[in-house]
Amino acid sequence: MKNQTKAYLAYAFICIIWGTTYLAIKVAVAHYPPFLMAGTRQLVSGIIMLAIALMINRKADLSRKNLLQQSLIGFLLITVGNGLVTWAEQYVQSGVAALICSTMPISAVVINIIRGEEKLNWLIIVGMILGFAGVALIFQDNLSNQPATNGTLYSIGIVGLFIATTSWALGSLLNKNSAKSVNSFFNVGFQVIVGGAFMLIISPAVDDYSNLVWWNEEGFLAFAYLVVFGSILAYAAYMYALKVLPVGFVTSYAYINPLVAVLLGALMLKEPLNGYTVFAFVLIICGIFIVRSGYKKQETTNEIHE
Repeated sequence: MKNQTKAYLAYAFICIIWGTTYLAIKVAVAHYPPFLMAGTRQLVSGIIMLAIALMINRKADLSRKNLLQQSLIGFLLITVGNGLVTWAEQYVQSGVAALICSTMPISAVVINIIRGEEKLNWLIIVGMILGFAGVALIFQDNLSNQPATNGTLYSIGIVGLFIATTSWALGSLLNKNSAKSVNSFFNVGFQVIVGGAFMLIISPAVDDYSNLVWWNEEGFLAFAYLVVFGSILAYAAYMYALKVLPVGFVTSYAYINPLVAVLLGALMLKEPLNGYTVFAFVLIICGIFIVRSGYKKQETTNEIHE
């Protein structure tokens, strides 16, 4: 099988698998405290990934500067990003969580505007408006359907998802701007370990252990799925696809993940799927596409001027 064919299969794998992780998280947090579950998942995944990275390439940047930088990125991506998504899914539907997380590119634009590193054009502005309009629509629709006692928890969950998405965007920007390492997979594994360790430190302060039952078949299967498929295999597939295929194409998985999550939530968990959700999905995906088109236009303009 040719490398390009393998890369396309890897791309299809991450499109589906990372879309299913929202369902798996929803199932897992029904049985285990969120930060305890997510922290253990990431710590186990990180250790395995780190071992594989060193088996493939024994070279690694162990300098204090690099390890501190990867620790910060791991905290932003894994502890805050993944941790708050996992926590929020106690109160928010898995499909809604996926849709909000899909706005990460828009959050990255906002961060760059605040940092003074972003020049807006009309495409980026229109894309941001559409994306946020989609989020507002789905929030309003789902909030109106919540029982009165759940409305506050649902709103808190939405806020947690926005913080998680913003933290993931910031961590991604720092990761992108950092110098290339001799072993990027080592850095990823280290980030995941540090992020998971922070979650386990935080867990006793925020998780409720009163009804914790360590062995639950459904919860354990969801946890194992997240470790093996959601972390280890998906990360490996993602990195392989990036080596062979254009970056812009590979990162388009972000358009497909929310659709997979919304459909699975409706089919497996009976989460409501109505016209508002579909319209919100269209708005958000169109917004992300237009924002990326705006970026491409800027890059083309900069190349012409150079």
